[in-house]
Amino acid sequence: MSKNLYITATEEKSGKSAIALGVMQLLLRDLQHVAIFRPIINDNQTGSRDHDINLIMSYFNLDINYEDTYAYTLKEARELINSGKHSLLLENILNKYSQLEEKYDFVLCEGTDFQGKDQNFEFDINAEIAANLSCPVLLVANGRGKTSEDIIASTQLVIDALEDKGVDTVAAIINRITASKAEMDGILSSIKCKARCTEDLLVYGIAEDESLGNPSMNDVRKWLDASVLYGHGRLDTLVDDYVIAAMRIGNFLEYIETASLIITPGDRSDIILSSLASRLSSSFPDISGILLTGGLQPSASVHRLIEGWTGVPIPILSVDTNTYRTTQLLSELYGRIDPEDQRKTASALGTFESHVNINELRHRLVTSKSIKVTPKMFEYKLVQKAKANKQTIVLPEGTSERVLRAADMLTRRGVADIILLGKGDEVGVKVSSLGLDMHDVRIMDPVASPEFDDYCETYFKLREHKGIRMSDAKDRMMDPTYFASMMVYKGHADGMVSGSVTTTQQTIRPAFEFIKTKPTASIVSSVFLMCLKDRILVFGDCAVNPNPNAEQLAEIALSSAQTAKIFGVEPRVALLSYSTGQSGKGADVEKVKEAARIAKERAPELLIEGPLQYDAAIDPSVAKTKLPDSQVAGRATVFIFPDLNTGNNTYKAVQRSAEQSVAIGPVLQGLNKPVNDLSRGCTVPDIVNTVAITAIQAQAEKGLI
Repeated sequence: MSKNLYITATEEKSGKSAIALGVMQLLLRDLQHVAIFRPIINDNQTGSRDHDINLIMSYFNLDINYEDTYAYTLKEARELINSGKHSLLLENILNKYSQLEEKYDFVLCEGTDFQGKDQNFEFDINAEIAANLSCPVLLVANGRGKTSEDIIASTQLVIDALEDKGVDTVAAIINRITASKAEMDGILSSIKCKARCTEDLLVYGIAEDESLGNPSMNDVRKWLDASVLYGHGRLDTLVDDYVIAAMRIGNFLEYIETASLIITPGDRSDIILSSLASRLSSSFPDISGILLTGGLQPSASVHRLIEGWTGVPIPILSVDTNTYRTTQLLSELYGRIDPEDQRKTASALGTFESHVNINELRHRLVTSKSIKVTPKMFEYKLVQKAKANKQTIVLPEGTSERVLRAADMLTRRGVADIILLGKGDEVGVKVSSLGLDMHDVRIMDPVASPEFDDYCETYFKLREHKGIRMSDAKDRMMDPTYFASMMVYKGHADGMVSGSVTTTQQTIRPAFEFIKTKPTASIVSSVFLMCLKDRILVFGDCAVNPNPNAEQLAEIALSSAQTAKIFGVEPRVALLSYSTGQSGKGADVEKVKEAARIAKERAPELLIEGPLQYDAAIDPSVAKTKLPDSQVAGRATVFIFPDLNTGNNTYKAVQRSAEQSVAIGPVLQGLNKPVNDLSRGCTVPDIVNTVAITAIQAQAEKGLI
């Protein structure tokens, strides 16, 4: 079942708030606890609440702390991005969202209002947030004043753009359509046929309802903080356009139209009286009201004339701002739905339900879930999973700047309890020069440790049969990597991460010597977690075994499937070759065929296919041609390469050429306890991710997940 939905618009004044109101009512029919969340709200100059959040919370009496319902204002978001803190923006939005997700059955997310200066920026940030929250999207397009061709082209373009950005669009609502019923049906069917995204896309059209799209005189009053001079009982009158009255009466009257709001300085008694007269005349359109500017009031005699008029037919408002400024402010006003306006809310809900197939949409929303996962979302989930049951991870490279920065970040975020190896004074000087906080980090000098002699004795006994002498054992334990590995072996740490300044061989040799492989494993292998733009793939073995035989390849496949499960990836295993199915022959192909047979025999419940070519494994269209009946082809998530040469080059090619891709690893598998190797070119975030992975592996070893 899905737990979220992201409502985003294509442009401003699309009627998105009315759609959000309708969707929230739909959700509350099936779910008891639903939250509203807007990652980014409009810049607020008055200190009042965000309109849409207030509407949803007030109308449905949602028990949510207002401060929990949004993360940033549009200005704050832009400033973070411009200052190079894009990742911080997304991380904090994910944090806020996750807090709601933990407490509620469903989180309805609503995007920005496209009232900023850069609509492309808002589209991109909405798409990125939706993708990182793994939210299916309901798109609201504005059809007001557009031709059928314009609506079809613009909506299709946005749907396809969302697909390109890794977002699943579950439904599109074309709102405020002014076309006929037949034209509307044509628009909807054309959009559904032309969109590149899922064939199950729901498309609905809602006709323009002026009672929702146009502001009322009461909206004008609140927007401008205007005083009501006359017509208190007529403030629900709708405004369709503005007429600035600066001409003489004879010319001015030619410009008024139905539902015009007349804007004029308060001392233009001639305009005021002629406007009132036009409202009483059957020869002129009915205006909606008069707005007096400049803080000026009509003369006492004009006031007396109006007050003596039985039943002033229209509202007359007054503001202090001049005509130009007042008109500027009104240009930003559009019809809003206030929770206390029962007529508007009823109209909004009624319009939504009469144009949208409620049962169809409700079924889709509570049964569909985006399967796309972005690198940022995956990294965030890694950290959250590690934090859920903190483990102790030892980092032997205690004087490495990158390791120290990562340790600082890991402790600040509460990912794991960190032990750094190194001489206290050397580490202290480095920490001080970098301005880091290591109060919560345990710093240990192996040689000065009270465990040193015990570790030497243990190593000596474990390796005595290999000709190791006690002096050799002491030499080994003076090596931070050996000491850290022994901490893991003895249970004084739950896992080790190293390799930022040492080779892979130096990192994993101690583990091979005494941590050893699991009883069920004959070899140690590795995988890379390949975080692509919209999914997570598992590549193995790309770092350890140069040329595994069929039995070893089968074991790598099974270990990789298990690793995939630990990190939330549903395993569909493809054993790769230059041949698909029965199409090719040769020793290399036969090895993969035999590996597939062994793996299926050992784990019949797993979805395993081989041999497969890479394109047949990952591309559904190719799979239909090459292996149409396979449950793995075209949908593989775990890719097993036939040898190290192929695997290492492929993972690097994908990492460097795929848009927005991140390669996390290598993640070692098959050892009795978790030890992981870093690339010597690793970044601080790489170290943080690897520590989180190691902590999660430790949780799995203990049966905690």
